[in-house]
Amino acid sequence: MRAARWHGQKDIRIEDVPEQKLEPGTVGIDVAWCGICGTDLHEYLEGPIFIPPAGHPHPISGEAAPITLGHEFSGVVTALGEGVSDLAIGDHVVVEPYIIHDDVPVTGDAEYQLTPDMNFIGLAGRGGGLSEHIVVQRRWVHPIGPDLPLDEAALIEPLSVGHHAFMRSGAKAGQVALVGGAGPIGLLTAAICKAYGLTVVISELSAARKAKAAETGVADHVLDPSDGSVADRVRDLTGGVGADVAFECSSVNAVLDTLLDAVRPTGVVVNVSIWGHPATVDMQKLVLKEIDLRGTIAYAHDHARVIELVRAGKIDLAPFITGRIGLDDLVDGGFEQLIHHNENHVKILVSPRPLARS
Repeated sequence: MRAARWHGQKDIRIEDVPEQKLEPGTVGIDVAWCGICGTDLHEYLEGPIFIPPAGHPHPISGEAAPITLGHEFSGVVTALGEGVSDLAIGDHVVVEPYIIHDDVPVTGDAEYQLTPDMNFIGLAGRGGGLSEHIVVQRRWVHPIGPDLPLDEAALIEPLSVGHHAFMRSGAKAGQVALVGGAGPIGLLTAAICKAYGLTVVISELSAARKAKAAETGVADHVLDPSDGSVADRVRDLTGGVGADVAFECSSVNAVLDTLLDAVRPTGVVVNVSIWGHPATVDMQKLVLKEIDLRGTIAYAHDHARVIELVRAGKIDLAPFITGRIGLDDLVDGGFEQLIHHNENHVKILVSPRPLARS
């Protein structure tokens, strides 16, 4: 089968690779659509980061570069391993793309996202969504029902990142949330906040991204930092109090500084973005306002809740899809577009099979 393989920085190749074997307790899936994640871009430009470098296999998967990419994907069940009886051939599904030790529990309140050696399918081995077919442990497969389009379903994974960040914040309906950055994760985090009944303010420089925040309806107010102090305008909108919660979704230090300024005393700032460089924190603001600065990584127990939000019509994912390409166009039409024209895109989806020409 054909797959996109990471060999090194700016070295992604479309290659023929053997299909994975169906084992007991696993599910075979034909991939329908796979999104290109910001993490994939970091690996392309700066990696290896999550990808185990050649000669240093991941302790769980046993794999190292070259690695099949793709962790935001949807597909159709084509095979069931021995012992899998609660899915059927033809079911539409998404995958929670974890690689963790087999003895780690994933039920109840288990914080499996924080366990040692955690990594991700499509970054540390076990196949990836940028391929025609994948075999995944049953515990990571989430049915979505027949009515949720498979292209939109490919956004369930990044939407779950926003959901987990929201849950980490402790925010409640009626509060005011400030989202720093209207890239894919910023917009999807804002969509989660709106779905839970918050008033959402987004801070963003890019005209195209500001327009996307407005047209998708995920923001009640869209602020441009070049037009004056975002923190002052947030206080104006909140009667001088400040935002209850803020989400850092840009990995830009000036944005983090703004969020610390803009939240109310005892407010919460959640860092959602992955930083490729050290950040500085104005500890005086943190201390004098008793701000909680919290981290968040990926998701845990979020996929099922996110699927229900989308199926209930509380979040419309279609407007966030800004491009569809085939696997052969992955680098030029996907990675390079997102690097050099990212203000024009939220999510580019990739089909592992050739797209029909119109």
